[in-house]
Amino acid sequence: MRALRTAAISAAAIMMIPASTAIAQNVQPIEYTLDNGMKFLLMPRDEQPNIITAGWIAPVGSANERPGITGVSHLLEHLLFKGTDSIGTSDAALDLDYREQLTVIREQMRAYALDIQYKRMYAGEIENPWDPANDTDELREMRAEMTRIQDLQSEITIKNEFDSIYTGNGGSGMNAGTSNDFTIFYINVPSNKLELWAWMESDRLMDPSFRELDSERFVVIEERRQRLEATATGKLGEQFDSMFWVASPYNWPVIGWMSDLMAYTEDEIREYFETYYQPANLVGVIVGDFEVENAKQLIDSYFGRIDNKRPKAAPLVTYSVPLLGEMRYSGECDCQDQVEVRYRSVPFGHPDEAVFDVMADLLNGRTGRLYKALVEEQGIAAGAGASHRSQHYAGSFSFNARPKGATQLAELEEAWYLELDRLKTEPVSDRELQKIKNQQAADTFRGLQDNSSLFFQLAITEGYGSYEYLNEQPKRIAAVTAEDIMRVANEYLKADARAVASYLRKGGTEEVMLTLDDVRASLPEDMVAMVLPGIETGMAEIATATDMAELQSQLEEMDAQKDMVPPQFQTAMKFMKQQIQNRINQLEAGEDSTEQGGDQ
Repeated sequence: MRALRTAAISAAAIMMIPASTAIAQNVQPIEYTLDNGMKFLLMPRDEQPNIITAGWIAPVGSANERPGITGVSHLLEHLLFKGTDSIGTSDAALDLDYREQLTVIREQMRAYALDIQYKRMYAGEIENPWDPANDTDELREMRAEMTRIQDLQSEITIKNEFDSIYTGNGGSGMNAGTSNDFTIFYINVPSNKLELWAWMESDRLMDPSFRELDSERFVVIEERRQRLEATATGKLGEQFDSMFWVASPYNWPVIGWMSDLMAYTEDEIREYFETYYQPANLVGVIVGDFEVENAKQLIDSYFGRIDNKRPKAAPLVTYSVPLLGEMRYSGECDCQDQVEVRYRSVPFGHPDEAVFDVMADLLNGRTGRLYKALVEEQGIAAGAGASHRSQHYAGSFSFNARPKGATQLAELEEAWYLELDRLKTEPVSDRELQKIKNQQAADTFRGLQDNSSLFFQLAITEGYGSYEYLNEQPKRIAAVTAEDIMRVANEYLKADARAVASYLRKGGTEEVMLTLDDVRASLPEDMVAMVLPGIETGMAEIATATDMAELQSQLEEMDAQKDMVPPQFQTAMKFMKQQIQNRINQLEAGEDSTEQGGDQ
């Protein structure tokens, strides 16, 4: 399991850092701000000699979008890997000419779709006005001309040059991720390549080419199909999210609605980029073995040359419409039966965030209340857990469970309400509360052990508002009392302000089981040799695991991180989730593979 995450989905782990409170007690980076407003957090440390983790964060994600351009933050993440005016092409002038020609024909196709194809859709002739299968003869001619220009451009395009320059100079782990609230880019580089990083990233921010825009749209569309539409509960989950958040900007998926992905223009994409990715809205973070004064000089020379092209975006105005009654959502899927009960909580940095985090830890794990009550004592759940997620503008607290045997989902719900009533009426013992706080303190220590984890903690907390969160949140955790837990449970987790999702397996359906060959076929050819050994190691670890609570926790963690996993690793992630679930099923049935065939 650890091997797969290292090889394939390390970017996804950043989604969980703020909620875990695995953070430092006293982090004091050096702050450095340029005349153009770009801020840097510099954290020199020599625990990993000659290595630096460097990157930047834009506090912009799907919440900053609007209906019509949902998913543009994520698409921009893709496009920023396609090079710049000078990187990614062997002929910059000719490449620019091709891009301008493509812009013209792209606008012609858009105008035609809005004028003709949408009318055909409203008349019931076609379902999707953007689907090439529904093209008219005129639209087919335009698409053929676009393809002709793209083919010419491909002859001078240097694929993945951004990545190859880095890797050719000792860089590793280059990646990015988009969430509801932020977009982050990062890489590990040798200490003597800090200037290369400064040049590459400033060029990416100053002159992005948006090369291969049209093909990248289809990459994102396919990614959406893999992440949501081809998964057992993907489409159900995004509709439940939309229902739960009502008017909040969290009510559309990070990857965007399918109806929007083909609709927005290049001008809209560029305007969005220039508004939110201007230096006055960015924070750079450098952690590792470097000299501060040298870093400042490089930052001045490279990032200082970027201009702010537009006024800084106004603060996002949000207000979450309160839930005024219980909301219920049900659906069928090719999946195990499962139930979720979700409540509104608090945003990142709110004083009650620490109470929710402690409450979630109290309920989770093999020694947590939910496992003891629903799995061990009552025997009605195959797995049960709670989770808390504080985002920039709002938060949510959830209970989820899968039934065991003939147990009905309604029974799991009632069992949760009984546990919730205990939280509301019975003070948590000092011993139980201290155990949770001790675990939090241990997580805090582990979160400081390498450059990358410290980089993510600094970048994300600063993206949310201030890295000082790293120093304050452990104090808030330590100060949580039994009375706080009772107060928060009563104030927020109310019967008339909850949303319940129930998913039932479709009659007569069976889940399709992936094989290692499926994973191999899904990976880019140059990644097979690197990723497969890690997957095989992970499979061996899973096959001998005996802690069902830990396995269930891994499943929940992977579900929470799914939006951050690159599309080329989606099948690998599904396969590993399948392996974990199979192992859980074995343990529940009393089948322990570690006891079979001792010398094999």
